[in-house]
Amino acid sequence: MRSHDDRPGGAGGYPDDRDHAAPASAAGSGGTQSLGAQKYNYYDDDDGYSDAEATSLVDQRDDYYTDLGVVERRPFRWNAGTDLGLLVLRLALGGIFLAHGAQKMFGAFGGPGINGFVQVLQKMGFQQASTLALVTGGTELAAGALLVLGLFTPLAAAGVVGLMANAAMMKLGGGFFAATGGFELEATLGVLGVGLMFTGPGRVALDYGRVWFRRPLPFGFIALVIAAAAAAGVFFGLHRG
Repeated sequence: MRSHDDRPGGAGGYPDDRDHAAPASAAGSGGTQSLGAQKYNYYDDDDGYSDAEATSLVDQRDDYYTDLGVVERRPFRWNAGTDLGLLVLRLALGGIFLAHGAQKMFGAFGGPGINGFVQVLQKMGFQQASTLALVTGGTELAAGALLVLGLFTPLAAAGVVGLMANAAMMKLGGGFFAATGGFELEATLGVLGVGLMFTGPGRVALDYGRVWFRRPLPFGFIALVIAAAAAAGVFFGLHRG
């Protein structure tokens, strides 16, 4: 937020609006400001931000001009709130898939067990239902456990996204909303998985410091390709439709 008028001279405003000097770092480096910012001596909206860092609201300060000079905003930093939010997201999503995997594999929580799930897949038109049931239940268990631990997070998220993509494709005829038999729930869980692919697990995780933790964007895209390929292979290769 700036207390000065950005308009050029003669456009109105207080006569001393443009008399305040920009910081020396900005004055000595024209590349950090647009031509308009340099002409009228103010910062662009994104000045002072770092693409490689995150921030907490506590540390963030907007630039503004006063009669005493310029108050510069602090650089963005990663913060504990982000870590807590990602931990909650991981525990919730991982817990859901752990429970569903236990239902399919062991009949826990009123689930069908492996034999019952095989029959479900057969009714849905899938070939090699016995193998697919084991793979599906095992993936849910493994992905859920890894998400809870924050370990191999991109791969775990890929498992979630691949499973939910398949489940959503099976429900396309029911529309979007869950109340009409649609894929609302599957889409929601899948999108949460995609989000974790690219954000990473946060610092409260066993992945902390690993290469995919430090470089989440390329590993996120790799995981997304794996998920898409697995979902397409199962649906188009094993489903008789």
